[in-house]
Amino acid sequence: MTSSPSTRDTLETLRAIPLFSHVIDGDLEQIASHLIERRYPRNTTIVEEGLPGDYMYILREGRVKVTKLSEDGREKILDFLDTGAFVGEMALLERAPRSASVKTLTPVRVLALSRGDFMGLIRKSPDLAMAVIQELSRRLRTVNDQASALSFQRVKDRTKGLLERLAKDPHGDGTRISTPSLTHQQIADMIGTSRETVTRVVKELKTGGWLEQDGKRYLVPAEDAELA
Repeated sequence: MTSSPSTRDTLETLRAIPLFSHVIDGDLEQIASHLIERRYPRNTTIVEEGLPGDYMYILREGRVKVTKLSEDGREKILDFLDTGAFVGEMALLERAPRSASVKTLTPVRVLALSRGDFMGLIRKSPDLAMAVIQELSRRLRTVNDQASALSFQRVKDRTKGLLERLAKDPHGDGTRISTPSLTHQQIADMIGTSRETVTRVVKELKTGGWLEQDGKRYLVPAEDAELA
C-alpha cells in the first residue's frame, strides 16, 4: 500500500541518515518531496537478498529483522531495526544485488525513496552531488582505516607467533627466552610483509612490554614461547 507521506519531521529523519547528513536544507526538502509512504503487514519481505535494489527505506513505525542465508541455507539474523532506522541506502547509487533481506516482525510503515528520483535530484543539484561524494569518501576512509588496522593486527599476530616459535635460549632470570639474531627484513621475509611494517610492529610490541631486545636478538616471555 502506498501514499504520499507527511513532510512533518521528515527532514530531521533524513538528516539522521549518514548519506544525507551534510545535505543543505533545500536539497533535503527536495528529497523529502519524493518520498512515498508504504505499509507492510507482519511477516513480509521488504528487501530480498540477492535481488537488485531500487529503493532505500526509512522505518517510520514498526520493527523488522535483517537476515542473511548461511551456506547451508539457514536464515541467520544479523540485526533487529526499529523506528528511525534505515536500510538499502546504497541502492540509490548502484543496482548491485542486496546483501541481506529485511523482513517485518510487526506491521510497519516506511518512507521509500527510489533510485530514479534520487539520481534525478543529483543531476539537478551540484551541492547534493558533492554532499554525497563527501559522505562516500568518508566511508571509504573508514573502510580503509579498518582494513589497515586489521592487516596490521594480523601482521602483529604473525610476528609474535614467529618470535615465539624461534625463541629457544633462556635469558637472564629465566622469565624470557631469546631468539636467534634477526633483522627486520628477515622477519618480514618469513611472515610475508614489508620491512617497514615489521619495524612498526616490533616498536609496538616493545612499547607494550611484550617484547624486549638484546642486540639483534629478541626476548619474548618464556611462558609464551613454551606454549608456541
